[in-house]
Amino acid sequence: MTHSCAAGVDVGRDYFDVGVAPSGRVFRAPNASKGVEVVIGRLKRQGVRRVVLESIGGYAARLVRALAEAGFEVGVIDPKRIRALRIAEGKRAKTDRLDAKLIARFALMMQDAARAIPSPQGFEIRSLSTRRRQLVEMIAMEKVRLKQTLDEPVAESCRMMIRLLGEERARIEAQLHTALMAQPAGQQRSDLLQSIPGIGPAISATLLADLPELGQLDRKAVASLAGLAPHPNQSGTRNGPAHIAGGRPCVRAALYMAAVSAARSDKGFKAEYQALRAAGKPAKVAFVAIARRLVVAANAILKSGKPWELPAHR
Repeated sequence: MTHSCAAGVDVGRDYFDVGVAPSGRVFRAPNASKGVEVVIGRLKRQGVRRVVLESIGGYAARLVRALAEAGFEVGVIDPKRIRALRIAEGKRAKTDRLDAKLIARFALMMQDAARAIPSPQGFEIRSLSTRRRQLVEMIAMEKVRLKQTLDEPVAESCRMMIRLLGEERARIEAQLHTALMAQPAGQQRSDLLQSIPGIGPAISATLLADLPELGQLDRKAVASLAGLAPHPNQSGTRNGPAHIAGGRPCVRAALYMAAVSAARSDKGFKAEYQALRAAGKPAKVAFVAIARRLVVAANAILKSGKPWELPAHR
């Protein structure tokens, strides 16, 4: 579907700078509830249907949710792609207004700019999953401080914070589990994922929360979205090593930990891991390969609705 009018938003802490293509119009609105209403109203009046923003963190969350609820096609794009367009156009100047115009031109040209935006429940689930990871990281940092301190008052403070953070993590995990199970076929999807060696409740929750597309994509697309697809590095007679990149880091990290566990299980991927190591692959490369097989298997299992089974030839 082609679009004759699209918008790009340069998101800042205090303001939204909004560009419209192909007219080149630009306007600014405060990054607040009133500003969101202004942006949506002006875009509707100008006939905009597609809106693209850079993926820069939480400052855009309010606007993204409101645009999706208002019926716009919304895209949240890696800033590297926007920079690449600036380079391709031979531009050097960079301001908020110019960035807004650049993002609008990107939205108009790129057919993959708009992607499915989660429902309000989906936003909540992702927020809870993110908060859980933050708490896990804070607990890990406090444990490091506890090991390093030589003073008992500081050690006691660390132990108290670890206890409090642990209680809060348990509370958030309970809310996350409730929200996931309230999703259509939530319990069934969780049980199917946990039938795969290496995937337990925590990793299953991460996959359901941060990779909701699981079960709806082909094997190449799901590996790419998880950040586990190898990218070729070849030119002429040179054939460099392929590397993984992009995707969703939280999903990639969870699957890597699942691969470490699955590679130790006779009923999992121990034979595959040993074969990769025997072929000269470094341990990290072998674990990444197992992680890729895990996400492909998870996608196939959710698509078929059948639990994981050990291959017959094993």
